[in-house]
Amino acid sequence: MARPKKATAEKPQEKIEAKLFATADKLRGAMDASEYKHVVLGLIFLKFISDAFEAHHTTLAADPASNAEDPEEYLAENIFWVPKQARWSGIQATAKTDAIGKTIDDAMVAVEASNDSLKGVLPKDYGRPSLNKTMLGELIDLIASIKTDGATDTKDLLGRVYEYFLGGFAGAEGKRGGEFYTPPSVVGLLVEMLEPYQGRIYDPCCGSGGMFVQSEKFVLAHGGKVDDVAIYGQEMNNTTWRLAKMNMAIRGIEADIRWNNEGSFHKDEHKDLKADFILANPPFNISDWGGDRLREDVRWKYGAPPEGNANFAWLQHMIHHLSPKGHAGVVLANGSMSSQQSGEGEIRRAMVEADLVDCMVALPGQLFYSTQIPACLWFLARSKAPNGFRDRRGEVLFIDARKLGTMVERTRKELTENDIRRIAGKYHAWRGKSPNNLYEDEPGFCRAVKLDEVAEHGYVLTPGRYVGAPDSDDDDEVLFEKRLITLSSELGALLDRAAKLDDEIRAGLRSIGVKV
Repeated sequence: MARPKKATAEKPQEKIEAKLFATADKLRGAMDASEYKHVVLGLIFLKFISDAFEAHHTTLAADPASNAEDPEEYLAENIFWVPKQARWSGIQATAKTDAIGKTIDDAMVAVEASNDSLKGVLPKDYGRPSLNKTMLGELIDLIASIKTDGATDTKDLLGRVYEYFLGGFAGAEGKRGGEFYTPPSVVGLLVEMLEPYQGRIYDPCCGSGGMFVQSEKFVLAHGGKVDDVAIYGQEMNNTTWRLAKMNMAIRGIEADIRWNNEGSFHKDEHKDLKADFILANPPFNISDWGGDRLREDVRWKYGAPPEGNANFAWLQHMIHHLSPKGHAGVVLANGSMSSQQSGEGEIRRAMVEADLVDCMVALPGQLFYSTQIPACLWFLARSKAPNGFRDRRGEVLFIDARKLGTMVERTRKELTENDIRRIAGKYHAWRGKSPNNLYEDEPGFCRAVKLDEVAEHGYVLTPGRYVGAPDSDDDDEVLFEKRLITLSSELGALLDRAAKLDDEIRAGLRSIGVKV
Protein backbone atom coordinates (compact mmCIF):
# COMPACT_ATOMS: atom_id res chain seq x y z
CA MET A 1 0.00 0.00 0.00
CA ALA A 2 1.46 3.38 -0.99
CA ARG A 3 2.09 5.84 1.80
CA PRO A 4 -0.11 8.94 1.40
CA LYS A 5 1.66 12.19 0.64
CA LYS A 6 -0.31 14.08 3.24
CA ALA A 7 -2.66 13.42 6.10
CA THR A 8 -6.22 12.50 5.22
CA ALA A 9 -9.42 11.95 7.14
CA GLU A 10 -8.67 8.23 7.27
CA LYS A 11 -8.01 6.98 10.79
CA PRO A 12 -4.32 6.11 11.38
CA GLN A 13 -5.13 2.67 12.78
CA GLU A 14 -7.09 1.82 9.63
CA LYS A 15 -4.00 2.53 7.54
CA ILE A 16 -1.85 0.41 9.85
CA GLU A 17 -4.27 -2.52 9.78
CA ALA A 18 -4.81 -2.40 6.03
CA LYS A 19 -1.09 -2.13 5.34
CA LEU A 20 -0.32 -5.06 7.62
CA PHE A 21 -2.97 -7.22 6.02
CA ALA A 22 -1.92 -6.36 2.46
CA THR A 23 1.70 -7.22 3.26
CA ALA A 24 0.79 -10.44 5.06
CA ASP A 25 -1.47 -11.47 2.19
CA LYS A 26 1.39 -11.08 -0.28
CA LEU A 27 3.54 -13.38 1.82
CA ARG A 28 1.15 -16.32 1.70
CA GLY A 29 1.82 -17.01 -1.98
CA ALA A 30 -0.05 -20.13 -3.04
CA MET A 31 -1.24 -21.02 0.48
CA ASP A 32 -5.01 -21.13 0.82
CA ALA A 33 -6.48 -18.34 2.96
CA SER A 34 -8.39 -20.82 5.13
CA GLU A 35 -5.08 -22.41 6.18
CA TYR A 36 -3.04 -19.22 6.25
CA LYS A 37 -5.37 -17.39 8.64
CA HIS A 38 -4.48 -19.78 11.46
CA VAL A 39 -0.77 -19.20 10.83
CA VAL A 40 -1.15 -15.43 11.01
CA LEU A 41 -3.73 -15.15 13.78
CA GLY A 42 -1.79 -17.54 16.00
CA LEU A 43 1.32 -15.36 15.65
CA ILE A 44 -0.65 -12.17 16.35
CA PHE A 45 -1.97 -13.79 19.52
CA LEU A 46 1.50 -14.87 20.61
CA LYS A 47 2.76 -11.32 19.99
CA PHE A 48 -0.10 -9.93 22.06
CA ILE A 49 0.40 -12.09 25.15
CA SER A 50 4.17 -11.65 24.96
CA ASP A 51 3.95 -7.85 24.70
CA ALA A 52 1.52 -7.67 27.61
CA PHE A 53 3.72 -10.02 29.63
CA GLU A 54 6.98 -8.21 28.90
CA ALA A 55 5.46 -4.79 29.72
CA HIS A 56 4.40 -6.07 33.13
CA HIS A 57 7.69 -7.94 33.51
CA THR A 58 9.58 -4.65 33.12
CA THR A 59 7.39 -3.03 35.79
CA LEU A 60 7.91 -5.90 38.23
CA ALA A 61 11.66 -6.07 37.59
CA ALA A 62 11.97 -2.42 38.66
CA ASP A 63 10.21 -3.14 41.95
CA PRO A 64 12.51 -4.75 44.56
CA ALA A 65 9.46 -6.11 46.40
CA SER A 66 8.23 -8.04 43.36
CA ASN A 67 9.37 -11.20 41.62
CA ALA A 68 9.22 -10.75 37.86
CA GLU A 69 9.39 -14.52 37.32
CA ASP A 70 6.49 -15.41 39.59
CA PRO A 71 3.44 -16.48 37.52
CA GLU A 72 1.09 -15.35 40.30
CA GLU A 73 2.18 -11.74 39.77
CA TYR A 74 0.69 -11.90 36.25
CA LEU A 75 -2.43 -13.86 37.12
CA ALA A 76 -3.38 -11.12 39.57
CA GLU A 77 -3.36 -8.61 36.69
CA ASN A 78 -5.24 -10.89 34.26
CA ILE A 79 -2.08 -11.25 32.14
CA PHE A 80 -1.05 -14.59 30.67
CA TRP A 81 2.16 -16.11 31.99
CA VAL A 82 4.61 -16.53 29.09
CA PRO A 83 7.52 -18.97 29.69
CA LYS A 84 10.97 -17.86 28.55
CA GLN A 85 11.00 -20.02 25.42
CA ALA A 86 7.73 -18.45 24.26
CA ARG A 87 8.62 -14.77 24.58
CA TRP A 88 8.47 -12.81 21.36
CA SER A 89 11.96 -11.35 21.57
CA GLY A 90 13.47 -14.84 21.49
CA ILE A 91 11.21 -16.01 18.68
CA GLN A 92 12.01 -13.01 16.52
CA ALA A 93 15.74 -13.58 17.10
CA THR A 94 15.42 -17.03 15.48
CA ALA A 95 12.96 -16.02 12.76
CA LYS A 96 15.48 -16.57 9.94
CA THR A 97 16.53 -20.08 11.02
CA ASP A 98 15.28 -23.36 9.57
CA ALA A 99 14.05 -24.40 13.01
CA ILE A 100 11.65 -21.45 13.39
CA GLY A 101 8.58 -23.64 12.84
CA LYS A 102 9.49 -25.98 15.69
CA THR A 103 10.43 -22.99 17.86
CA ILE A 104 6.93 -21.55 17.48
CA ASP A 105 5.25 -24.91 18.07
CA ASP A 106 7.26 -25.37 21.26
CA ALA A 107 6.30 -21.85 22.34
CA MET A 108 2.60 -22.55 21.80
CA VAL A 109 2.83 -25.80 23.77
CA ALA A 110 4.60 -24.01 26.63
CA VAL A 111 2.00 -21.22 26.75
CA GLU A 112 -0.88 -23.72 26.85
CA ALA A 113 0.84 -25.72 29.60
CA SER A 114 1.14 -22.57 31.71
CA ASN A 115 -2.39 -21.22 31.17
CA ASP A 116 -5.35 -23.53 31.71
CA SER A 117 -7.78 -21.30 29.80
CA LEU A 118 -5.72 -21.70 26.61
CA LYS A 119 -5.46 -25.49 26.59
CA GLY A 120 -6.27 -26.86 23.15
CA VAL A 121 -6.71 -23.37 21.72
CA LEU A 122 -3.43 -22.36 20.05
CA PRO A 123 -2.25 -23.59 16.62
CA LYS A 124 0.74 -25.92 16.86
CA ASP A 125 1.63 -26.97 13.32
CA TYR A 126 4.16 -24.33 12.29
CA GLY A 127 6.87 -26.98 11.96
CA ARG A 128 5.13 -28.91 9.18
CA PRO A 129 7.32 -29.36 6.07
CA SER A 130 4.73 -27.78 3.77
CA LEU A 131 4.90 -24.42 5.55
CA ASN A 132 7.47 -22.15 3.87
CA LYS A 133 9.93 -21.15 6.59
CA THR A 134 11.21 -18.10 4.71
CA MET A 135 7.65 -16.78 4.51
CA LEU A 136 7.17 -17.60 8.18
CA GLY A 137 10.27 -15.60 9.16
CA GLU A 138 9.12 -12.62 7.11
CA LEU A 139 5.69 -12.84 8.70
CA ILE A 140 7.24 -12.76 12.17
CA ASP A 141 9.19 -9.63 11.25
CA LEU A 142 5.99 -8.04 9.90
CA ILE A 143 4.02 -8.74 13.08
CA ALA A 144 6.98 -7.52 15.14
CA SER A 145 6.53 -4.14 13.43
CA ILE A 146 3.29 -3.62 15.37
CA LYS A 147 4.64 -1.29 18.01
CA THR A 148 2.84 -1.02 21.32
CA ASP A 149 3.50 0.76 24.60
CA GLY A 150 2.29 -1.23 27.56
CA ALA A 151 -0.43 -3.79 28.12
CA THR A 152 -3.41 -1.46 27.61
CA ASP A 153 -2.20 -0.22 24.25
CA THR A 154 -1.30 -3.77 23.27
CA LYS A 155 -4.82 -4.98 23.94
CA ASP A 156 -6.35 -2.14 21.92
CA LEU A 157 -4.07 -2.15 18.90
CA LEU A 158 -3.54 -5.89 18.52
CA GLY A 159 -7.24 -6.45 19.16
CA ARG A 160 -8.05 -4.19 16.22
CA VAL A 161 -5.44 -5.90 14.06
CA TYR A 162 -6.84 -9.33 14.95
CA GLU A 163 -10.37 -8.17 14.12
CA TYR A 164 -9.27 -6.60 10.83
CA PHE A 165 -7.45 -9.77 9.82
CA LEU A 166 -10.50 -11.89 10.61
CA GLY A 167 -12.51 -9.76 8.19
CA GLY A 168 -9.78 -9.82 5.57
CA PHE A 169 -9.53 -13.60 5.66
CA ALA A 170 -13.32 -13.94 5.57
CA GLY A 171 -13.29 -11.90 2.38
CA ALA A 172 -10.49 -13.99 0.90
CA GLU A 173 -12.33 -17.23 1.70
CA GLY A 174 -15.66 -16.03 0.32
CA LYS A 175 -18.47 -18.44 1.17
CA ARG A 176 -16.38 -20.39 3.67
CA GLY A 177 -15.47 -17.14 5.40
CA GLY A 178 -19.08 -16.67 6.42
CA GLU A 179 -18.80 -19.72 8.65
CA PHE A 180 -16.70 -17.85 11.20
CA TYR A 181 -17.29 -14.17 10.54
CA THR A 182 -20.31 -11.85 10.52
CA PRO A 183 -19.69 -8.43 8.91
CA PRO A 184 -19.17 -5.73 11.57
CA SER A 185 -21.92 -3.49 10.22
CA VAL A 186 -24.50 -6.26 10.70
CA VAL A 187 -23.21 -7.04 14.18
CA GLY A 188 -23.15 -3.32 14.95
CA LEU A 189 -26.81 -3.00 13.97
CA LEU A 190 -27.81 -5.93 16.20
CA VAL A 191 -25.92 -4.44 19.13
CA GLU A 192 -27.32 -0.92 18.63
CA MET A 193 -30.85 -2.31 18.44
CA LEU A 194 -30.60 -4.52 21.54
CA GLU A 195 -28.30 -2.27 23.64
CA PRO A 196 -26.80 -5.00 25.85
CA TYR A 197 -25.66 -2.73 28.70
CA GLN A 198 -25.71 -5.42 31.36
CA GLY A 199 -26.83 -8.99 31.89
CA ARG A 200 -26.19 -12.33 30.26
CA ILE A 201 -25.32 -12.35 26.54
CA TYR A 202 -25.54 -15.60 24.59
CA ASP A 203 -24.69 -16.79 21.08
CA PRO A 204 -25.28 -20.50 20.35
CA CYS A 205 -23.30 -20.38 17.09
CA CYS A 206 -20.72 -17.78 18.00
CA GLY A 207 -18.15 -18.18 15.20
CA SER A 208 -15.04 -16.16 16.00
CA GLY A 209 -16.85 -14.13 18.68
CA GLY A 210 -17.66 -10.93 16.78
CA MET A 211 -20.99 -10.47 18.57
CA PHE A 212 -19.20 -10.47 21.92
CA VAL A 213 -16.49 -8.02 20.82
CA GLN A 214 -19.05 -5.52 19.54
CA SER A 215 -21.13 -5.91 22.73
CA GLU A 216 -18.06 -5.13 24.83
CA LYS A 217 -17.34 -2.05 22.69
CA PHE A 218 -20.93 -0.90 23.12
CA VAL A 219 -20.83 -1.27 26.91
CA LEU A 220 -17.56 0.67 27.18
CA ALA A 221 -18.71 3.36 24.73
CA HIS A 222 -21.73 4.04 26.93
CA GLY A 223 -19.83 4.32 30.17
CA GLY A 224 -20.45 0.79 31.41
CA LYS A 225 -18.04 -1.85 32.64
CA VAL A 226 -17.15 -5.11 30.94
CA ASP A 227 -17.94 -6.84 34.24
CA ASP A 228 -21.56 -5.72 33.82
CA VAL A 229 -22.09 -8.44 31.22
CA ALA A 230 -21.59 -12.20 31.37
CA ILE A 231 -20.87 -13.87 28.04
CA TYR A 232 -21.84 -17.38 27.01
CA GLY A 233 -21.29 -19.04 23.67
CA GLN A 234 -21.07 -22.32 21.84
CA GLU A 235 -19.40 -23.26 18.57
CA MET A 236 -19.47 -26.56 16.68
CA ASN A 237 -16.38 -26.01 14.52
CA ASN A 238 -13.26 -26.61 16.62
CA THR A 239 -10.93 -24.38 14.57
CA THR A 240 -13.49 -21.55 14.70
CA TRP A 241 -13.89 -22.06 18.46
CA ARG A 242 -10.13 -21.60 18.80
CA LEU A 243 -10.33 -18.32 16.87
CA ALA A 244 -13.05 -17.15 19.25
CA LYS A 245 -11.06 -18.08 22.35
CA MET A 246 -8.03 -16.16 21.08
CA ASN A 247 -10.25 -13.22 20.11
CA MET A 248 -11.71 -13.05 23.62
CA ALA A 249 -8.27 -13.41 25.23
CA ILE A 250 -6.80 -10.55 23.20
CA ARG A 251 -9.72 -8.35 24.23
CA GLY A 252 -9.47 -9.41 27.87
CA ILE A 253 -13.09 -10.57 27.76
CA GLU A 254 -14.10 -13.23 30.26
CA ALA A 255 -16.34 -15.58 28.31
CA ASP A 256 -17.70 -19.08 28.78
CA ILE A 257 -17.39 -20.30 25.20
CA ARG A 258 -17.69 -24.05 24.80
CA TRP A 259 -17.15 -26.49 21.97
CA ASN A 260 -18.41 -29.91 21.04
CA ASN A 261 -18.79 -31.49 17.62
CA GLU A 262 -22.51 -32.17 18.05
CA GLY A 263 -23.62 -28.54 18.17
CA SER A 264 -26.18 -26.57 20.18
CA PHE A 265 -29.18 -28.60 19.02
CA HIS A 266 -27.89 -32.00 20.04
CA LYS A 267 -25.57 -31.15 22.94
CA ASP A 268 -26.56 -27.83 24.43
CA GLU A 269 -23.57 -26.75 26.54
CA HIS A 270 -25.64 -24.05 28.30
CA LYS A 271 -28.79 -26.07 28.81
CA ASP A 272 -30.04 -24.16 31.83
CA LEU A 273 -29.03 -20.67 30.69
CA LYS A 274 -31.67 -17.96 30.50
CA ALA A 275 -30.07 -15.03 28.68
CA ASP A 276 -31.02 -11.37 28.78
CA PHE A 277 -29.69 -10.84 25.27
CA ILE A 278 -29.13 -13.26 22.42
CA LEU A 279 -27.27 -12.12 19.32
CA ALA A 280 -26.69 -14.71 16.62
CA ASN A 281 -26.04 -15.32 12.95
CA PRO A 282 -26.79 -19.03 12.53
CA PRO A 283 -25.99 -20.74 9.22
CA PHE A 284 -28.87 -20.26 6.79
CA ASN A 285 -31.22 -23.05 5.72
CA ILE A 286 -29.23 -25.99 7.11
CA SER A 287 -30.79 -29.21 5.82
CA ASP A 288 -28.68 -31.81 7.65
CA TRP A 289 -29.14 -30.64 11.24
CA GLY A 290 -30.42 -33.98 12.55
CA GLY A 291 -33.95 -32.81 13.22
CA ASP A 292 -35.31 -36.34 12.86
CA ARG A 293 -33.66 -37.19 16.20
CA LEU A 294 -35.26 -34.26 18.02
CA ARG A 295 -38.93 -34.46 17.07
CA GLU A 296 -40.20 -34.32 20.67
CA ASP A 297 -37.68 -31.80 22.01
CA VAL A 298 -38.93 -29.47 24.75
CA ARG A 299 -37.62 -26.47 22.81
CA TRP A 300 -40.16 -26.86 20.01
CA LYS A 301 -42.97 -25.14 21.89
CA TYR A 302 -44.35 -23.54 18.74
CA GLY A 303 -44.06 -26.57 16.46
CA ALA A 304 -41.50 -29.17 15.40
CA PRO A 305 -39.12 -27.60 12.84
CA PRO A 306 -38.89 -29.34 9.46
CA GLU A 307 -36.10 -31.88 9.17
CA GLY A 308 -34.90 -30.21 5.97
CA ASN A 309 -34.39 -26.69 7.33
CA ALA A 310 -33.05 -25.53 10.72
CA ASN A 311 -34.20 -21.89 10.57
CA PHE A 312 -37.11 -22.33 12.95
CA ALA A 313 -35.10 -24.67 15.12
CA TRP A 314 -32.63 -21.83 15.69
CA LEU A 315 -35.41 -19.35 16.47
CA GLN A 316 -37.07 -21.66 18.98
CA HIS A 317 -33.74 -22.65 20.54
CA MET A 318 -33.12 -18.97 21.23
CA ILE A 319 -36.63 -18.33 22.55
CA HIS A 320 -36.10 -21.26 24.91
CA HIS A 321 -32.94 -19.61 26.25
CA LEU A 322 -34.43 -16.13 26.78
CA SER A 323 -35.01 -14.82 30.29
CA PRO A 324 -38.54 -13.59 31.15
CA LYS A 325 -37.64 -10.10 29.91
CA GLY A 326 -35.00 -11.17 27.41
CA HIS A 327 -34.53 -9.95 23.84
CA ALA A 328 -32.93 -11.65 20.84
CA GLY A 329 -31.61 -10.43 17.50
CA VAL A 330 -31.14 -13.15 14.88
CA VAL A 331 -29.86 -13.02 11.30
CA LEU A 332 -31.74 -15.39 8.98
CA ALA A 333 -32.42 -15.97 5.31
CA ASN A 334 -35.32 -13.97 3.87
CA GLY A 335 -37.29 -17.15 3.25
CA SER A 336 -37.91 -17.47 6.98
CA MET A 337 -40.28 -14.48 6.79
CA SER A 338 -42.70 -16.03 4.31
CA SER A 339 -42.06 -19.78 3.90
CA GLN A 340 -45.06 -22.08 4.18
CA GLN A 341 -43.54 -25.49 3.47
CA SER A 342 -43.12 -28.28 6.03
CA GLY A 343 -45.06 -26.49 8.72
CA GLU A 344 -42.86 -23.38 8.86
CA GLY A 345 -45.85 -21.12 8.29
CA GLU A 346 -47.64 -22.64 11.28
CA ILE A 347 -44.61 -22.19 13.53
CA ARG A 348 -44.31 -18.56 12.47
CA ARG A 349 -48.03 -18.07 13.12
CA ALA A 350 -47.71 -19.52 16.62
CA MET A 351 -44.74 -17.26 17.38
CA VAL A 352 -46.63 -14.17 16.19
CA GLU A 353 -49.76 -15.09 18.12
CA ALA A 354 -47.62 -15.56 21.23
CA ASP A 355 -46.50 -11.94 20.67
CA LEU A 356 -42.83 -12.93 20.58
CA VAL A 357 -41.97 -11.08 17.36
CA ASP A 358 -40.89 -7.55 18.23
CA CYS A 359 -39.41 -6.17 15.02
CA MET A 360 -38.51 -7.39 11.53
CA VAL A 361 -35.79 -5.74 9.44
CA ALA A 362 -35.22 -6.51 5.76
CA LEU A 363 -31.53 -5.98 4.98
CA PRO A 364 -29.97 -4.96 1.66
CA GLY A 365 -28.24 -7.60 -0.40
CA GLN A 366 -24.47 -8.08 -0.69
CA LEU A 367 -23.71 -7.54 2.99
CA PHE A 368 -22.25 -10.98 3.60
CA TYR A 369 -19.09 -12.74 2.48
CA SER A 370 -20.85 -16.09 2.39
CA THR A 371 -23.89 -15.27 0.26
CA GLN A 372 -25.25 -12.59 -2.06
CA ILE A 373 -28.81 -13.42 -1.01
CA PRO A 374 -30.50 -10.68 1.05
CA ALA A 375 -31.07 -11.56 4.68
CA CYS A 376 -33.30 -10.28 7.44
CA LEU A 377 -33.16 -9.64 11.16
CA TRP A 378 -35.65 -11.14 13.59
CA PHE A 379 -35.99 -9.30 16.89
CA LEU A 380 -37.76 -11.38 19.51
CA ALA A 381 -39.01 -10.29 22.92
CA ARG A 382 -40.19 -12.51 25.76
CA SER A 383 -42.28 -9.64 27.04
CA LYS A 384 -43.46 -6.42 25.38
CA ALA A 385 -45.19 -5.24 28.53
CA PRO A 386 -44.24 -1.67 29.43
CA ASN A 387 -41.25 -1.41 31.73
CA GLY A 388 -40.56 2.28 31.62
CA PHE A 389 -41.20 2.15 27.85
CA ARG A 390 -44.27 2.20 25.64
CA ASP A 391 -46.68 -0.70 25.61
CA ARG A 392 -46.19 -2.43 22.26
CA ARG A 393 -48.05 -5.63 23.01
CA GLY A 394 -50.04 -6.88 20.03
CA GLU A 395 -47.87 -4.98 17.56
CA VAL A 396 -44.85 -5.59 15.33
CA LEU A 397 -42.51 -2.97 13.88
CA PHE A 398 -41.51 -3.58 10.25
CA ILE A 399 -38.45 -1.87 8.78
CA ASP A 400 -37.49 -2.16 5.12
CA ALA A 401 -33.78 -1.28 4.90
CA ARG A 402 -33.14 -2.88 1.50
CA LYS A 403 -32.23 0.43 -0.12
CA LEU A 404 -29.60 1.27 2.48
CA GLY A 405 -25.91 0.32 2.48
CA THR A 406 -22.88 1.49 0.52
CA MET A 407 -20.68 -0.55 -1.80
CA VAL A 408 -17.22 -0.99 -0.27
CA GLU A 409 -15.95 -3.64 -2.67
CA ARG A 410 -16.98 -4.81 -6.11
CA THR A 411 -19.44 -7.36 -4.70
CA ARG A 412 -20.01 -6.27 -1.10
CA LYS A 413 -21.91 -3.58 0.76
CA GLU A 414 -21.74 -2.25 4.29
CA LEU A 415 -24.30 -0.44 6.38
CA THR A 416 -22.94 3.00 7.24
CA GLU A 417 -23.08 4.50 10.74
CA ASN A 418 -25.93 6.71 9.54
CA ASP A 419 -27.81 3.66 8.25
CA ILE A 420 -27.42 1.93 11.60
CA ARG A 421 -28.52 5.05 13.50
CA ARG A 422 -31.56 5.44 11.25
CA ILE A 423 -32.74 1.84 11.72
CA ALA A 424 -31.97 1.62 15.43
CA GLY A 425 -33.38 5.10 16.03
CA LYS A 426 -36.76 4.10 14.62
CA TYR A 427 -36.82 0.97 16.74
CA HIS A 428 -35.93 2.81 19.94
CA ALA A 429 -38.48 5.54 19.21
CA TRP A 430 -41.16 2.87 18.67
CA ARG A 431 -40.20 1.10 21.90
CA GLY A 432 -40.28 4.44 23.74
CA LYS A 433 -36.59 4.32 24.63
CA SER A 434 -36.11 7.76 23.04
CA PRO A 435 -38.54 10.02 24.93
CA ASN A 436 -37.60 13.07 22.85
CA ASN A 437 -37.98 11.20 19.58
CA LEU A 438 -41.62 10.20 19.13
CA TYR A 439 -42.20 7.36 16.71
CA GLU A 440 -43.92 7.96 13.37
CA ASP A 441 -44.44 5.56 10.49
CA GLU A 442 -42.32 6.39 7.48
CA PRO A 443 -43.90 5.22 4.20
CA GLY A 444 -41.59 2.92 2.30
CA PHE A 445 -39.28 2.46 5.31
CA CYS A 446 -41.09 1.52 8.52
CA ARG A 447 -44.53 0.90 9.94
CA ALA A 448 -45.97 -0.37 13.21
CA VAL A 449 -48.60 -3.04 12.51
CA LYS A 450 -51.20 -4.67 14.73
CA LEU A 451 -51.27 -8.47 14.90
CA ASP A 452 -54.72 -8.55 13.30
CA GLU A 453 -53.26 -7.09 10.11
CA VAL A 454 -50.36 -9.54 10.21
CA ALA A 455 -52.95 -12.33 10.43
CA GLU A 456 -54.73 -10.91 7.38
CA HIS A 457 -51.45 -11.33 5.48
CA GLY A 458 -51.22 -14.98 6.46
CA TYR A 459 -48.55 -14.27 9.11
CA VAL A 460 -46.01 -13.39 6.44
CA LEU A 461 -43.43 -11.07 8.02
CA THR A 462 -41.85 -9.51 4.95
CA PRO A 463 -41.58 -5.75 5.71
CA GLY A 464 -42.37 -4.79 2.10
CA ARG A 465 -45.92 -6.04 2.59
CA TYR A 466 -46.54 -3.50 5.29
CA VAL A 467 -44.41 -0.42 4.64
CA GLY A 468 -45.37 0.04 0.99
CA ALA A 469 -42.20 -1.24 -0.73
CA PRO A 470 -42.21 -4.28 -3.04
CA ASP A 471 -42.21 -7.64 -1.29
CA SER A 472 -38.62 -8.86 -1.28
CA ASP A 473 -39.26 -12.57 -0.88
CA ASP A 474 -42.38 -12.74 -3.04
CA ASP A 475 -41.12 -10.51 -5.83
CA ASP A 476 -37.40 -11.19 -6.14
CA GLU A 477 -37.81 -14.19 -8.41
CA VAL A 478 -40.43 -12.49 -10.59
CA LEU A 479 -38.34 -9.32 -10.79
CA PHE A 480 -35.30 -11.38 -11.77
CA GLU A 481 -37.24 -13.14 -14.52
CA LYS A 482 -38.56 -9.82 -15.86
CA ARG A 483 -35.10 -8.30 -15.73
CA LEU A 484 -33.65 -11.33 -17.51
CA ILE A 485 -36.25 -11.00 -20.29
CA THR A 486 -35.43 -7.30 -20.63
CA LEU A 487 -31.68 -7.92 -20.74
CA SER A 488 -32.13 -10.74 -23.27
CA SER A 489 -34.14 -8.42 -25.48
CA GLU A 490 -31.51 -5.68 -25.16
CA LEU A 491 -28.75 -8.16 -25.93
CA GLY A 492 -30.59 -9.39 -29.01
CA ALA A 493 -30.96 -5.82 -30.27
CA LEU A 494 -27.26 -5.16 -29.68
CA LEU A 495 -26.29 -8.34 -31.54
CA ASP A 496 -28.51 -7.33 -34.47
CA ARG A 497 -26.91 -3.90 -34.50
CA ALA A 498 -23.44 -5.45 -34.35
CA ALA A 499 -24.27 -7.66 -37.35
CA LYS A 500 -25.48 -4.65 -39.33
CA LEU A 501 -22.32 -2.70 -38.47
CA ASP A 502 -20.22 -5.67 -39.50
CA ASP A 503 -21.99 -5.76 -42.89
CA GLU A 504 -21.50 -2.01 -43.34
CA ILE A 505 -17.78 -2.25 -42.50
CA ARG A 506 -17.27 -5.15 -44.88
CA ALA A 507 -19.12 -3.29 -47.65
CA GLY A 508 -16.99 -0.20 -47.05
CA LEU A 509 -13.76 -2.22 -47.22
CA ARG A 510 -14.86 -3.93 -50.45
CA SER A 511 -15.65 -0.55 -51.98
CA ILE A 512 -11.98 0.43 -51.69
CA GLY A 513 -10.70 -2.88 -53.00
CA VAL A 514 -10.04 -4.74 -49.78
CA LYS A 515 -11.09 -8.38 -49.91
CA VAL A 516 -12.92 -9.53 -46.78
